[in-house]
Amino acid sequence: MIRIYHNPRCTKSRQGLEAVEKSGEQFEVVKYLENIPTKDELRQVLGYLKMSADNLVRKNEVIWKENYRGRDLSEDEILDAMIENPKLIERPIVIKGNKAVIGRPTEKILDLIK
Repeated sequence: MIRIYHNPRCTKSRQGLEAVEKSGEQFEVVKYLENIPTKDELRQVLGYLKMSADNLVRKNEVIWKENYRGRDLSEDEILDAMIENPKLIERPIVIKGNKAVIGRPTEKILDLIK
């Protein structure tokens, strides 16, 4: 089954969801702004993405710029920031099995789910 971490207000996330819907496979939508992932869930996602928390942060968000930019943060502190401010989590994230991609561009999702 496919899982997509989705923000309905984001154009790229909506495009990602459309790609998942067209795949014909079963999928689960996680509206992560409403159902905020736990630290363990984020760690698991990062493992699937093969990246550090720093690479999953939307650094152009005002919240990041005003509160975190320029600080030397540990992995746990970055995860805490994303849990406290889920808007900081890059989107969409699509997971299939034990692999995941950030769906920017949407072609990355197509490569994952084919």
